[in-house]
Amino acid sequence: MGGSERDQPADRMRERAGESRVKLWVLLDADRRVVAAVPVVVTFLALVVLGTLDPSPLPEAVGDKDPIETTFQGFLTAIITGVTLVVTLNQLVLSQELGAVGDQRERMDEAMAFREDVEGAIDAPAAPPEPAAFLQSVVDATSARAADLADAVAEADDDRLRERVDGLVDSIEGNADAVTGRLADAQFGTFGVLAAALDYNYSWKVYEARRIRNTHDLSEEADRALDRLTEALTFFGPAREHFKTLYFQWEIVNLSRAILYAAVPALLVSVGMILFVDDPGTVTGTTLGVGNLLWVVSGAVALALVPFMLLLSYVLRIATVAKRTLAIGPFVLRESDRSGDIDLDE
Repeated sequence: MGGSERDQPADRMRERAGESRVKLWVLLDADRRVVAAVPVVVTFLALVVLGTLDPSPLPEAVGDKDPIETTFQGFLTAIITGVTLVVTLNQLVLSQELGAVGDQRERMDEAMAFREDVEGAIDAPAAPPEPAAFLQSVVDATSARAADLADAVAEADDDRLRERVDGLVDSIEGNADAVTGRLADAQFGTFGVLAAALDYNYSWKVYEARRIRNTHDLSEEADRALDRLTEALTFFGPAREHFKTLYFQWEIVNLSRAILYAAVPALLVSVGMILFVDDPGTVTGTTLGVGNLLWVVSGAVALALVPFMLLLSYVLRIATVAKRTLAIGPFVLRESDRSGDIDLDE
């Protein structure tokens, strides 16, 4: 069997990725605060367990050496470096927004020109201003124009053409219904808008539309319908990339604020451990059979790690999205599950 039904990869990104649901949930969907909190808690518990099992108790090690001061001096340096990195990230985001009035006017003109083009593609007097509604209108337009293409080839004598168009139309309509349903409840600033957009596999649909055009003789009506469908599909790519860029800037701002908020207590804890927890007699006694010094040191290490774990959790999502959207247009950079090879001789 040949054609789009055989070659087309799955529409949902999770199915195309070929990776476990748990891994993708951690990388993309999970609350970033949860992703940061889990390794912090694991580190705290691991230190308590290791310190309890250590044949040389922590108070003895503190008396013989100076592990606490050495450890938290490293944390102090790392936290200050991390805050400096945050300031650099904020400067990167701000640099995209700063510019002379001419530059700002050019940006405005380009944005308005794109909106006018999209309005013509979706047959609307004005494109929606909200990102989710804007993407939804483009996806709905692809579904409507796919139906027009199906009507245009319904009476064609070429059975293979009708079969391939039906496969493309079914793919577009099914994918569009699923994506628009998710976009309807999505709010920009959350990952929901971008997650829904990532599940619209427009690249393969553009490729299949071009392959149909170049391998079949189309009537004037079908040719025009295919042009209109391809136009709507190609508008989705720039729109998604634009909102992806805005989302990245939004996330970097959120990351910067989160790290700055976490850096203050982390700095206080690190300085406090260096200045005041300098001998075994500073913290005495036990709780739940574990030395209080071990509880304090383990908790302080966990708190000092919070800024780094926040950075890690946000960067994981940003890097994953960037990797899966490197190309724009009919290019597939990842391995896709397909049951056969593309027939280039059709």
